Amino acid sequence: MPSVPSSASAPASAPAAPLRPRPRPRPRPRYVALVIGAVAVLLATGWGAYRLWNGAPYPEVDPAIVATRLGAEAERVQDDLALPAGADAPPDRLETGACSYRGLRSFAHIDQGRPDVSSFALTWQTTDVPEETARSGQERVRARLSQQGWKPLHEIVSDRGFRYEDPSTGDQVDVRWYEPTGTLAVSIYAPCGKTPDGYTP
Repeated sequence: MPSVPSSASAPASAPAAPLRPRPRPRPRPRYVALVIGAVAVLLATGWGAYRLWNGAPYPEVDPAIVATRLGAEAERVQDDLALPAGADAPPDRLETGACSYRGLRSFAHIDQGRPDVSSFALTWQTTDVPEETARSGQERVRARLSQQGWKPLHEIVSDRGFRYEDPSTGDQVDVRWYEPTGTLAVSIYAPCGKTPDGYTP
């Protein structure tokens, strides 16, 4: 039996397939990292929790300045109405109104007003005003307020009355005439503001 030459060898095995690199995890979008960082900073400083609890702050107001501003507007409205002698005049004292808590804190103070925040108003009315007198006076008020840049609040406008707002201050003028009694009612409001420490209405 012929011998197998010594130089002969077994067939070589196939080379191993190269390992595929594992896909790298996708980096999180940059905005996610920014949001997480911002939240961390807010929580670290306590401002985020404070704002969430208290809500947006009310603007600080000086009641004396508000009273002067509303009183001057009341005189202008009274001049525009040009009611006959003997009609009720605007009051010389402001009425104050309650203002609610904001933010999550409001759930702990339902139906309670903040003692350091108030709204302000001057209100008066005159009865037995004829319709023609009331409507002509209302039109003069409308025309002047529009010229001065006040804007009508359309959801509070009817054939008997209207309310205008001053965009620069948030003050509002409301003039209404009630046919059954001929009552012409005027209200001038200033929005809620934080009053100085120690202020009492």
